[in-house]
Formats: sequence, structure tokens, C-alpha cells
Amino acid sequence: MLRGEKHEGGGRLSLAGQAFVLQLVVLGLVIGIGAVLAVLDARHDSDVTTSREVTDVAVTVAQAPSTIAALHTSDPTALLQPVTERTRIQTGMDFIVVMAPDRTRYTHTTPELIGQPFSGTIDRALAGQTFTETYTGTLGPSIRAVTPIYDNGRIIGLVSAGVTRARIGDQVGTQLPLILGVAAAGLAVAAAGSFLLARRIRRQTHGLAPDELRTMYEQHDAVLHSIHEGLVVFGPTGERAEVVNDEARRLLDLPAGTVERGDLPISMQRMSWGVVRDEMHVTTDRILLVNQDVVTWERRPIGTVITIRDHTELRTVMGELDSVRGFAESLRAQAHESANRLHTVITMVELGRYREAVEFATAELQLSQALIDRLLTSVGDPALAALLLGKVNQAAERGIELTITEDTALDSTAPLSAHETVTLVGNLIDNAIDAATEGAEGWVEVTVRQQDSEMIADPAAAPDPAVELAAAFDAVRSANGDSALYVRVADSGPGMSAQTFARAAERGYSTKADHHGLGLALVHRLVDRHGGVIGTERDPESAVTVTIPRKDAR
Repeated sequence: MLRGEKHEGGGRLSLAGQAFVLQLVVLGLVIGIGAVLAVLDARHDSDVTTSREVTDVAVTVAQAPSTIAALHTSDPTALLQPVTERTRIQTGMDFIVVMAPDRTRYTHTTPELIGQPFSGTIDRALAGQTFTETYTGTLGPSIRAVTPIYDNGRIIGLVSAGVTRARIGDQVGTQLPLILGVAAAGLAVAAAGSFLLARRIRRQTHGLAPDELRTMYEQHDAVLHSIHEGLVVFGPTGERAEVVNDEARRLLDLPAGTVERGDLPISMQRMSWGVVRDEMHVTTDRILLVNQDVVTWERRPIGTVITIRDHTELRTVMGELDSVRGFAESLRAQAHESANRLHTVITMVELGRYREAVEFATAELQLSQALIDRLLTSVGDPALAALLLGKVNQAAERGIELTITEDTALDSTAPLSAHETVTLVGNLIDNAIDAATEGAEGWVEVTVRQQDSEMIADPAAAPDPAVELAAAFDAVRSANGDSALYVRVADSGPGMSAQTFARAAERGYSTKADHHGLGLALVHRLVDRHGGVIGTERDPESAVTVTIPRKDAR
């Protein structure tokens, strides 16, 4: 499943839905248990309160002088029944029983039971204690208190006061609506909080089920470690990378741990935030092909994905192919020109102009042969000599006069290989030819030689760019010896400013309309790798100069 696709649930409950249901079940159980415990606690509190109340009533009645006096009369019931009933109603008791030590009731809520034995425990009261108990009597289960009645230290009777469980249940029942209401409100608040949390989880997980999240993670991890392209994923802010695979760290030389935007090569830091297609970037060691896409979810951008491919070897092969293609084009042009000259010579012979025909045929030949002989003699590397000859013809086809200076002389291209030399000189000449075509009667001048310290005799007398180049060469010379490979390519074009030249070193920057040139960036990369110096001039003519130390010359 790719991130950014709409999720079809397929009947499976998403992670957010499962969390919501689980929270509701847990909260329901907790709140239900809490409500039951609240009811039990209310009942316990009611039992404690009732026990205290019945004890107070029983003790109050037992200690009343009227009660003691009534027990000494012949008819205690007549005096006690009205008083105990009135007290019962006022105190909310279900019964108040005054009895003789032998259990005979003198009073009762139900008059028919007066005179009958009291049902309940009286042994501890007869022993002088006041106690409470839960007992099932004639009115049903009740909480009752039993206390003795004393007269001059002698127990002359007992008093029992009680409240039935039914009344206690009614009292607890009056609290149930409040308890249930609080429980319902708590459940509603908890459900609302769970719903909001589930919605947040749904947004963050895009409605995926747990098994889908697990599968996505496994696939994500497998893909990151298996693909052979660099992958860097930035979040909405674009400042910190959320995903960086091993190949991206290798290609971009990124540090371990968190990767910030500033850790990328400068040219990639300056990329636009939008879609980028097949953009070339040059680093110190590699040529990279970079693509960038914006990832959206429900039409909202959530980040950018950068993919990186290593094109170093491919660009090297393409450079060599371009050189071969240039040679082929030069040969084609020479064949075409040779055919034209041959037709001209034949026509002059047919017209009887033999001497003119010989002069015409040998003039061009002598000029070309002289250049070939000079280059093969002065330039020890055949690949460089062939490149220079090919570029002369290529420039001529475009109406540009390309000359090889007389001081061009080189025994070898060391420390550069033949391929590196073709890359260096070929790209500089191609850029110069392109620049020279911008004006009439364009020209290009190429110098390739071994540079010694005495060739820069008076840097202070040279133009400013030359002064800088001389100073740089002095630094190179002091570190690497007195000999260096020196390349200078001048042209009739307008030249590049220092800012433009600096930008050309960062990536495949070009002043051409398509902005896809890599020439100068490749040259900068090659020069940096060999510890050389590259500079540009605009006065008195546009030129690019490269000095690369020959480390074996000491």
C-alpha cells in the first residue's frame, strides 16, 4: 500500500476504531464498578448512621424518668405505648419496644404483639451492655439496638429501637438517581474524550488497521534497505529529514543520525520545493541525477520525496561518446571538404590549368599537415592531440577559428589520465566555442603546456585575475613542487563574472537557455580532486585557466 492512496477498510476496524471501542468498554466497566461501589458505600454509610440513631433513641428512652416510673406501675403499657409511638414517629424509627427482663413486650408498633415475647437477642443487654444487631423480626430484617433500663443499679427492663432494611433501602434509593447521573455524565465525558482521541489517531494513521500498519512498516523497512537509489523524505516544514536510506547517506556523504536540510550539498539545498525532474547535481566525488516529488494527502501537501541516482560512470561514458561523436563529425566534415577540393582540382585539370590545380591541392594539405605534425611532435598524449585536431574542425564547421598556440607543448598529461584530460580540455573548449558563437568573427585560442615557476615572473605586473592565479599557483607550487599542468582556453565571448563562475562550480549550471550544462561543474570537480586551481579572466579577453600540480615533479 502506498502512502497517499485512499484506504478502503474492507470491513476491518481501523486502529482508531479499535482504540475507541476498547476505551469505551474499559471506561464503561470502570464507571459501572464505581457506581456499584458508590451504592455499596452509600448503604454502608446509611447502616452506620442508622446504628448510631437507633442506639441514641433506645438509650434516650431507657434513661427517661417516665419510663422507669411506668415500669413500677401495674399497667406499664398504658403509660408507655403513647409515649413510645410519639417518639417513634418523631425519630423515624420503625419500632420502639419496651420489655420486661423476661422478654414480655410492654409496647410495640403493632398493638396485637404487646404482651408477647420479644424476638431478638437480649443476653448482652441483660449483662448491662448496649449493642446493635441486624435481625429478622416480626417487621422483617432490621437494624436494632437493645439497651438495659436501670433503677438504683438494678435492671428492671429493656428498650429496643430499630429501623427495617426496607426503610434503609428507600433512603439509599433516593441517592441512586444522583449516583447514576454522575456515572452517566462521567461516561459521556469519557466517551467524548475517547472519540476525539480516536479521531486524532485516525488522522495520524490514515484510517489503517493494525495489521495494515504492521505490513506497511515491514514493507517500508524492506524497500528502504533494498532499493539502489538514494531516498530522502522531508516533512511539511522541509527542514528535517524524516526518512534517509543507506544509499542516500552514501551518495551524499551524510552524517549518521538526524539529517537537516543544511547537511545536503549546497546545490540541493537551493532546489525549489516543487516537482523536479532529472536535475543534474555535481558533488566532489559524484554526478547525481535528482528527482523531487511533492506528497499530498487529501489535496494537502505533507512532505517532499527526493530520489538520487549515481550517474558518475554514465556521464564519463557519455563524455567519451561525445568525444568520439565529435571526431566522427570532424571526419565527415573533412571528407565533405576533401570531396569538394577533389572536384575543384579535377575541373581545373580538365580546363588545362595544371599548375593552379597543383597549388590548390597542396596548399590546404600543407596547412593541415603542418598542424598535425606540430601537435604530434609537441603533445606527447595521442588522445589529447586527436581531441585538439577534432575541435579545430568542429569549430570551423560553426564558423569559429580555433587556434592552438605555438607554446603548446607537453610530454605527458600527468597527473591526469587520458579520460580526465579529454574531460578537462574538451569541456573548456566546448564552452569557449559556445561563447564565441554569440558574436561575429568568433575565435578560440587553446594553450596546453607544462607550467614552471619561472613562467610567472612578475605577478604584480599582471592583470588582477592573473595576480590571483599567480598567488594560487605559488601555493600549489610550494605544496607540490615547481611543475604543473597548465591549460588556458580564451575566446571572443563576453566571459563570465566571478559570481556566475562560482555558481558553475556548484552543480550543472549553464548560461545557456536550457540551463542543463555540466561542463564547468565537471571541470571544477576534476580540478578539486587533483588539488589544482581554476580561475577566469575577462580582461583583456575572456579566458579560463587551470593549473594542476604534477606531484611527481620535485
